[in-house]
Amino acid sequence: MRNFIRNYPLSLLFTVFIWVICLIPIPETPLDNVHLIDKWTHIALYFLLSSIIGHEFFMAQKRVGKKPLPRQLLLWEWLLPVVMGGLVEIVQATCTDGVRNGDWFDFLADAIGSTVALLIGCVLLKVRK
Repeated sequence: MRNFIRNYPLSLLFTVFIWVICLIPIPETPLDNVHLIDKWTHIALYFLLSSIIGHEFFMAQKRVGKKPLPRQLLLWEWLLPVVMGGLVEIVQATCTDGVRNGDWFDFLADAIGSTVALLIGCVLLKVRK
């Protein structure tokens, strides 16, 4: 466990950050007038999360002298954040007493952000070869 925390500190911190902001009430802001601001926020958060995970995964593999496989990148950089996005939406829908609500389009936005990060990660993986 200590090794995992040492290899993925930013990923863990950003994951906690996402869970916290997804479960607290969000006050109204001037950005509420921006069309689909909530979806853009989800795309950005999950793009960043997946990018951070991908970077830390590359660095962890490099430290042990391994080359990351595309399958591993798919699991770490895409599947885990997308599953987390789904869990966040389920928790929002069932455990926040109406303060937050789960939304399938938020889940789709999470998946889009992670997918873009995965595509960039795959391109970088090919370029590094």
